[in-house]
Amino acid sequence: NHCPQKSKSKAHAPISQQDTSTTITMTRSGTNSQGNHYNTPGGTNSNGGSSYHYSNSNGSYYYSNDNGSTYYNSGSGSATYTSPSGQSTTNSTDK
Repeated sequence: NHCPQKSKSKAHAPISQQDTSTTITMTRSGTNSQGNHYNTPGGTNSNGGSSYHYSNSNGSYYYSNDNGSTYYNSGSGSATYTSPSGQSTTNSTDK
């Protein structure tokens, strides 16, 4: 008489963890109703978090960064950087 074979329980695959600290946010990009291209996340210093940038149809572009700073380039000779504390600096971008 042989022992009935014990059914081996298969080790199930680890459940993918929905831990927010390890969740990779897929880049979402597109074009808004004004014809401006946006990309999020995508600030100047981050590929994650709440950063984003816009490339506008008029040649200007805008970055919003995770640290609260923003950068706007008019595409026509000036750029404005605003620090996380709210201090704005506008520079001429004329070559």
